[in-house]
Amino acid sequence: MGSLLNPLNTTMISTALVSIGHDFGVGAADTAWLISVLYLASAVAQPVLGKLADSLGPRRVFLGGLLVVLASGLVGTLAPSFVWLLVSRLLLGVGTSAAYPAAMSVLRDEGRRVGRTPPRPVLARLSFAGLGSAAVGPTLGGVLVGFFGWRAIFAVNLPVAVAAFVLALFFVPKDATGAARAQARAADPAAGAQSSVWRSVDPLGIGLFTTALTLLAFFLLDLGHPIWWLLAPFAAVSLVLARWQLRARQPFIDLRTLARNGALTRTYLRHGISYLLIYCVMYGFTQWLEDGRGFTAATTGLVMLPMSLTALVCSLLGARTKGIRGPLALAAVLLLGGASLLVFVGSGTPLILLLVAGACFGIPQGLIGTSNQAAVQSYSPPGSIGSAAGLQRTAQYIGAIAASSLIALAYGRQAGDSGLHLMAAVSACLGVLLIVVTLTDRALRGGARTST
Repeated sequence: MGSLLNPLNTTMISTALVSIGHDFGVGAADTAWLISVLYLASAVAQPVLGKLADSLGPRRVFLGGLLVVLASGLVGTLAPSFVWLLVSRLLLGVGTSAAYPAAMSVLRDEGRRVGRTPPRPVLARLSFAGLGSAAVGPTLGGVLVGFFGWRAIFAVNLPVAVAAFVLALFFVPKDATGAARAQARAADPAAGAQSSVWRSVDPLGIGLFTTALTLLAFFLLDLGHPIWWLLAPFAAVSLVLARWQLRARQPFIDLRTLARNGALTRTYLRHGISYLLIYCVMYGFTQWLEDGRGFTAATTGLVMLPMSLTALVCSLLGARTKGIRGPLALAAVLLLGGASLLVFVGSGTPLILLLVAGACFGIPQGLIGTSNQAAVQSYSPPGSIGSAAGLQRTAQYIGAIAASSLIALAYGRQAGDSGLHLMAAVSACLGVLLIVVTLTDRALRGGARTST
């Protein structure tokens, strides 16, 4: 339940953006910040909370995150202005970022206890919670907005967070003592020696990374009128960040490890490109269905239902495959096909073709999520699975920020046919790139190796 909160909220808001914009008098370029602010917070918080889960214990981190989710739900439900919605989404990004890396840490600890690596079907259940919620987000959001108004998509987090908190108190294993966790880290050469939790988190690295990512997001979100001078401080902060990460004993992002572990680095790259394409449809296509095609929020949610259902089914089917390369290659081809189809979509396109286009993006969601999750579990150092899983989500959210930028550039204040076609054409080019990156990755040819 905790793991579904972040992906659910990343996609559920897609069918509420038009209604929120109308109520507060802001355009598509402004409402795109409701997407980006959550991704900015999540991109930073996922690896940070992953490190804390490795250091403090996943149960503590998970329960603390749920309390922040409760606060965000209250702020969003009662928000009197657009600024308060941004605050709510910021808190939501931080709070929901605890669950996925904490869950991966729990699975790692359980694997140590029973003496085996978590099998793919077990990972699939975690993936199913995340992918399933992301897939049904547009449909659920459309129903909630259509019947209860857009505030319902913030309020729905309250009962889910409360239920997850209560269940976690009873069923999530208690964290190991500090001495036991330190002994486990000492036995893992890849984990290194962490003298303190504060030092392991690398606050300076976090601050530099946050600053660089925020500067980049501000530049990307107004590509129609680029603020070119932002590139200078972005480059300077990125350079300082890289130098510090190479010098720090416990860096926020271990650049040396990523340079040595090419298979893991390519997994992050592949994951980011994939979700750039997926989120273009999650937000760009749904906005066009309302603004360009004239559907209501509830109808838009129903049109996106085939994408939701195929993503759910394929997340389970992907977990039953032994290899990684085949499912990822198929997903890349379908993303290219779906983007190419959207190039020819217009206000007079038959409904059946719109449903097919959605399904073309639903199948890859299931295959990509389970396959890349298995790759991270396989290629990351066992003692750092929490932070490695967090960086996987960081790559996903950087792709989402780029998707928000592309949507803002293509649409401006209203989603029309020409904007949809521009977004789809760029997505098709990225689909070709994704196919190349997937097929040329030699590490995928042997499938996932077993972590020890």
